[in-house]
Amino acid sequence: MCGRGRLTSDVTDMSAIFDIAPGAPLPNLKPNWNLAPTEDIAVVRQHPTQKVRRLDVARWGLIPSWAKDIKIGFTTFNARSEGLEERAAFRDAFRARRCLIPFDGFYEWKKLGPKEREPYAVALKDGGMMTLAGLWEIWRSPAGENVRSATIVTCPANPLLAPLHERMPVILPPSAWAVWLGEEPADAAALKALLAPYPAEKMSLWPVDRRVGSVRNNDPSLIEPASALL
Repeated sequence: MCGRGRLTSDVTDMSAIFDIAPGAPLPNLKPNWNLAPTEDIAVVRQHPTQKVRRLDVARWGLIPSWAKDIKIGFTTFNARSEGLEERAAFRDAFRARRCLIPFDGFYEWKKLGPKEREPYAVALKDGGMMTLAGLWEIWRSPAGENVRSATIVTCPANPLLAPLHERMPVILPPSAWAVWLGEEPADAAALKALLAPYPAEKMSLWPVDRRVGSVRNNDPSLIEPASALL
């Protein structure tokens, strides 16, 4: 699963990395060391009418267009890669509204006992930005507000992360971006083939302080190795 993340990169840098259309407005996103579902995340998507890449903001937790209540987003912040084309909450977005979700890293917890868990920070070994496979949707609230939301696609964990959790977010290499965004033709089978565990040897993880368990804590020290904080 992926239920807590980190995004501290500047939007200008993200615009360059993802080749965002020149002149496109950029979102106002503050650095966040402890991103949680229902908060704003960045999404790279193909604009539905202009057919160019846009960097936008979305609420983390996908709200299907047919949903009657925004609260569904509390349970749809992740989407299992298996069955994406069948599950009602995600099948339309999988077909036509796929996106990339930039993260600088995420957190996962290792179960130590019935009530004890140890948090870990996870990042790419080279320190680069993670590009997660996502889906986005537009929901119109009863008050007439259009809410853009998104979910992170997950797959079985690689050997590095398996001791912490059985699932991990799908991390897409640059070579897969255009296909996932729909800029290049691909059928459902080709898209599903992209949703594989990222190579363990290209990732790193380390234990961090339990302060990360509360979203009220949001500062650079959250990613410091736990031993360095003693």
